[in-house]
Amino acid sequence: MEMRKFFSNELEKYMIQNSNIVVLNADLAKPNGFQDLSIKYSDRVFNVGIAEQNMACMAAGMSSYGFIPFICSFTPFATRRICDQIAISICYANQNVKIIGTDPGLTAEYNGGTHMSVEDIGVLRSIPNIVIFEPVDNNQLKYALPEILKYNGPVYIRMLRKEAPDIINNSSDFNLFGSKIIKTGTDVTIFCSGIMTSEAIRAGEILESQNISTEIINIHTIKPIDKSTVIKSAQKTKAVITAENHNIIGGLYSAVCEVLSENCPVPVKSIGIKDTFGQVGKLDYLKSVYNMQADDIVKSVHEVLKLKK
Repeated sequence: MEMRKFFSNELEKYMIQNSNIVVLNADLAKPNGFQDLSIKYSDRVFNVGIAEQNMACMAAGMSSYGFIPFICSFTPFATRRICDQIAISICYANQNVKIIGTDPGLTAEYNGGTHMSVEDIGVLRSIPNIVIFEPVDNNQLKYALPEILKYNGPVYIRMLRKEAPDIINNSSDFNLFGSKIIKTGTDVTIFCSGIMTSEAIRAGEILESQNISTEIINIHTIKPIDKSTVIKSAQKTKAVITAENHNIIGGLYSAVCEVLSENCPVPVKSIGIKDTFGQVGKLDYLKSVYNMQADDIVKSVHEVLKLKK
């Protein structure tokens, strides 16, 4: 099932239980999967029009009265366009607002560079009081949602709209402030997030055939990052790769390097968007253009292993 539809179905279960959960969208209910909810709950799902700044401020005000607002738009409009409102109205006031940005990074595909937010994590990670979560699949999203609802504070959910391959088959041990060890290894660690997790797994299979033992860890929450797992794995393998669907500046690579530089300096190589804008294209094509495929990870592993020696 498409993640947008799955999320809408899951959220409805909690809306039935808790009348304080409300949804605000900026004229994108249908593309983001909330069309059915807007019909069923016309008094709790609001279309503010193409006015994202107002949407953020309305959500902050509603939160101050005890509501749990979810605001949703395409990723650049849910982050870059409303950065000041997120910083002041939501985070400075520490309001219990959940922000959903859809089609992150290259997954914007044919909407092109203007709609392709490759800096959203970097923008929001520098703002205090916000949690940044990127589900790898529907299973992880399912287990994260109740924890996100229990958490009293701003949360940014960086969510794919379309279908995601099932990777996390059992997330019953999910911890919003932890990470998921997908595979243990001893030679190199690949820290990955979002759509790059499947590429990391494919790279791991190739590397295993080359007798390179690979540890693969999905970092689903980039802020606050799971420092203990990052440090423990790097101490074991002494070589690290990061793989993300985001600019390497400000995202997962930056977060991992910040942890390791102070606690466990080891060689680190990055897979991601190298400080450039997006462009029009299908996802597979874009991954190839930006060197974000499994083969690119394998190449970077060989490079980092040379540095390790």
